[in-house]
Amino acid sequence: MKRYIPAIIILLIGFIFTIIGALFKIQHWPYGSLILTIGMLLKVVAICYAIILLIVNNKKSS
Repeated sequence: MKRYIPAIIILLIGFIFTIIGALFKIQHWPYGSLILTIGMLLKVVAICYAIILLIVNNKKSS
């Protein structure tokens, strides 16, 4: 479980950026699109990292 903590942290940061970016877009404040994009990219990176960890752990246990 400890191996997945970085992926979980990155995913949570991505959610925070996405929520803040959505707030910026709703309020029509500057850089809303950029913050939303960063949040989405962080979530994609975290999910890909977790999938890679799952695959590597499956190969080790087999």
